[in-house]
Amino acid sequence: MTATEALRKQVKKQIDTADETSLRRVNAILEIDKQQKDFWDELPKHVKDDVEEALLQSERGEGLPHEKVTKKYDKWRTK
Repeated sequence: MTATEALRKQVKKQIDTADETSLRRVNAILEIDKQQKDFWDELPKHVKDDVEEALLQSERGEGLPHEKVTKKYDKWRTK
């Protein structure tokens, strides 16, 4: 049994014995979760393409470490 399956089993058991107030709270949480969208799905295609290309470049070792960029452009930062 996976961790997710064990958790699901435990939650189902708790739900079967929960009072009405607890059930309403759990339902409210699940409804909110259902309404939330993944920001990735909201991004324009060209932005997704740019992010995916940047990730590929990083995997190939192209690009600069954050520390190097920060050091190089530290003088531009506001204090």
